[in-house]
Amino acid sequence: MGPHKVRQMMKAEREMAKRRFRRQRNKNYLAKPGIHECVIVLDHLKPSYNIGKIFRSADAFGAREIHLVGIDFFDPAPGMGGFKWVPAIFHKNFFSCYTDLINKDYIPFILEPGKGNSITKTQLPHKSAFIFGHEEFGISFEPDLFSQIRRLTIPQFGKSQSLNVSVAASIILYEYTRQHGKVDKKNQNS
Repeated sequence: MGPHKVRQMMKAEREMAKRRFRRQRNKNYLAKPGIHECVIVLDHLKPSYNIGKIFRSADAFGAREIHLVGIDFFDPAPGMGGFKWVPAIFHKNFFSCYTDLINKDYIPFILEPGKGNSITKTQLPHKSAFIFGHEEFGISFEPDLFSQIRRLTIPQFGKSQSLNVSVAASIILYEYTRQHGKVDKKNQNS
């Protein structure tokens, strides 16, 4: 198969992903906040694969909502329906997202391999916002310019000191729910 054919197939797949996104975006308007106070921030992630999987994990762990920075669309298919259930809030830039979170009394955290406090030794506040950057380039902003941002790390013991972003999001959501326990499902909408 030649490069022209591959480009055509990739373009067709991208168009199908956009159609899936538009269909599910309408359902997302009806999504209710999860039972936990934590939120996820996705900063300029690639529109394929990881975002949908993070919505799936956010739904599984009861995250309140997901903020998407600089993301116009993504393929919801890998999320197995998670995009329908977790509210999505779209931002053009990180500053507007940061301002929104701080105004709602959230403590924002970035996760960096080998930097910051271990998630297993940090008491995560109820109103935690976990920020994940682009799979290749990381976060789009200089964290030192945002005084409220704290650094966390996920302990790793192998030679490769990085995790797939959807895996890292699942780990931090698990740790958050482990620390904060179960929430009574009868009161999840209050």
